[in-house]
Amino acid sequence: MSARALFGIYAWFIFAILGLVTLILLLIAPSLRLRRALAQRIARLMLRATGIRCSVSNIHLLPATPCVVVANHSSYIDGLIMKATLPTQFSFVIKKEMVRVPLAGLLLRRIGSLFVDRANRHAGAMDARKIMREANEGKSLVFFPEGTITPRVGLQRFHLGAFVTAQRTALPIVPVAIHGARRVLRPGNSWPRPGEISVDILGIVDVTTAVRNRGTAETMRDQARARILLALGEPDLQSESIAEPPLTR
Repeated sequence: MSARALFGIYAWFIFAILGLVTLILLLIAPSLRLRRALAQRIARLMLRATGIRCSVSNIHLLPATPCVVVANHSSYIDGLIMKATLPTQFSFVIKKEMVRVPLAGLLLRRIGSLFVDRANRHAGAMDARKIMREANEGKSLVFFPEGTITPRVGLQRFHLGAFVTAQRTALPIVPVAIHGARRVLRPGNSWPRPGEISVDILGIVDVTTAVRNRGTAETMRDQARARILLALGEPDLQSESIAEPPLTR
């Protein structure tokens, strides 16, 4: 057995054990604030224990007030990376398919994640209204607007959902570039490897004065995507067609 496979087995063992510990703690922790703090601490421990070194740059560009963070999505560990690095008050917006993953759905619910049904338009519209209510109440949100990962290196087209949410609630958009996650755990490869990951906060795309029309959301999307693409220095996969999720309707 190769060294890569042996390390992968070790890494998945660590993820499984700490994931189970996390779930138990989240089931008994009484408040959402405490559950999120515990989840962040264990996410950082998971990374350290598996040799994944994570750093954050320009954290001062992340506003102290509520905002909508949008990040590129190149690996299954992106959520773990963002949980470990962002302040604890952020709610993650995740595709509803994750609810069906054993134990993961329960864990994600316990830290206040929000889910979007991309297959059912009616259910997706109901999910969109719930997300909008959260944003209107001043909750900070995290989206991966590519919606899915691909083995190809590059940045895919962005769905509009995050930007419609920001536009209608006048929350600032904050683009974030995640570097190195694909090398640590490449889509289609079961074996994680140690490595360095950096999270780059790219500043605010201000929507305070935005009018409520679809064109403005598209402009915000394009501006945020352009910043992330420039920071990543990867190929532009914009031309690949994807369907818009119900959240944008």
